[in-house]
Amino acid sequence: MAWPYFLDCGRYFSGEEEGCHDPLEKLRGGLDAEDAPHPSGLPATFIDFAHHSYAQMVRVLKRTAARCPHIARTYSIGRSFDGKDLLVIELSARPGQHELMEPEVKLIGNIHGNEVAGREMLIYLAQYLCSEYLLGSPRVQRLLNTTRLHLLPSMNPDGYEVAAAEGAGYNGWTSGRQNTQNLDLNRNFPDLTSEFYRLAASRGTRTDHIAIPQHYWWGKVAPETKAIMKWMRTIPFVLSASLHGGDLVVSYPFDFSQHPHEEKMFSPTPDEKMFKLLARAYADVHPMMMDRSENRCGGNFLKRGSIINGADWYSFTGGMSDFNYLHSNCFEITVELGCVKFPPEEALYTLWQHNKEPLLNFVETVHRGIKGVVMDKFGKPVKNARISVKGIRHDITTAPDGDYWRLLPPGSHIVIAQAPGYSKVAKKVTIPARMKRAGRVDFILQPLGPGPKKFPQGAGRGGPGLRDPPAGAGPHGEPEEPGQEPLGARRQPGAGGSKPWWWSYFTSLTADKPRWLLKY
Repeated sequence: MAWPYFLDCGRYFSGEEEGCHDPLEKLRGGLDAEDAPHPSGLPATFIDFAHHSYAQMVRVLKRTAARCPHIARTYSIGRSFDGKDLLVIELSARPGQHELMEPEVKLIGNIHGNEVAGREMLIYLAQYLCSEYLLGSPRVQRLLNTTRLHLLPSMNPDGYEVAAAEGAGYNGWTSGRQNTQNLDLNRNFPDLTSEFYRLAASRGTRTDHIAIPQHYWWGKVAPETKAIMKWMRTIPFVLSASLHGGDLVVSYPFDFSQHPHEEKMFSPTPDEKMFKLLARAYADVHPMMMDRSENRCGGNFLKRGSIINGADWYSFTGGMSDFNYLHSNCFEITVELGCVKFPPEEALYTLWQHNKEPLLNFVETVHRGIKGVVMDKFGKPVKNARISVKGIRHDITTAPDGDYWRLLPPGSHIVIAQAPGYSKVAKKVTIPARMKRAGRVDFILQPLGPGPKKFPQGAGRGGPGLRDPPAGAGPHGEPEEPGQEPLGARRQPGAGGSKPWWWSYFTSLTADKPRWLLKY
């Protein structure tokens, strides 16, 4: 039996840093440790650093949501092949609602059933965030008040049961890795990376939001995989991490090599700089990943800073991270939590201490870059508008409410918003290196006139030397409307009608000052 631990228990139970109380004290009076009240009336922070069976995991997640009903709820995204609910716990200021410009983040564990550390870390994280929020932690309250966080501790509960039957320390390297259908869930997603490489060779063709090819459905698709894809269509995720085991490193897309016959081949995405920042957000605050010993777990990644491009490590197709990036707006990294796939219970507390700060730090990086709303001249949201960044051949699209989030590294960027039937609008944004809160950049799109308009090259606010991005397709593959204005062309309000409330503000920006220096 694993003993329960109380995080920072001196502060939690007495309000003073006077050391931890004996866990047995919580059992007095016939109360279960999990249900014993805090002297202040708040729920106690109680985390049992043990392995959780499926039934125990469900019970813990539902109890956590019941303790913090104003910031947490549980829901199922589907069922495993054996009929187990794929249970998610959501934590946010308004659970169950997408709030305007509040980014959505997902963390997924136990994709491979025998890689169990991620499963436990997410169970512990849910309990930790609930209690810290109730105890008034400024950091946790700020995080959950500005972010909608979804935790899926086990994507492969069926495989976990196979691995758990053998037990920690006895589990084989592959026992329980796959689901009941004998499918590796992290090889079961559509191979969009091959299509990306094909499209990238053609200038002027979109290489983002690639559709799922019809032949994919002719093969065997796991219900767990379908559930994730449906989940991604339902919620506009911005950032994601999948938690694995077997090594100690953070990898990022692409996982499939541009040259499939090469076992290892550096294959970056157009957002290579941002992906490296995301990977470092985890690795740079992980004490073991930053350990300088080459003899430690993952020591062969030491010279790389414990991060690596996935295809440069080893290439495989059908991975979940590549699919996230190429099919949706979501940026996903892969975290290998340690060399032991099914660690003994006595190692779980240390694993939590090593990964608590990296998990929090990573989720907070969703607030890097810019965010905003794309509207028409009447203030109505424009959904599925494209947000392009000059020099990065990967667009993201607006959510149904017209809001968007664009993860970007520090520096100056030309950002363009466009949608079928509207003129393009461009802004120059400068993101300071120390800025950790997304700058707000809204776009007002003007409808196109009855006929095509032609402007000389370099006209308008964009200045000389700026060109339109290559012509491509709309958010869902439809051709762009003809007659769009060139990048940065000045716009005037439509004739007639009252002006929207924001008009005076936007018209006060002179034509020779397109720069938006984001404050922080």
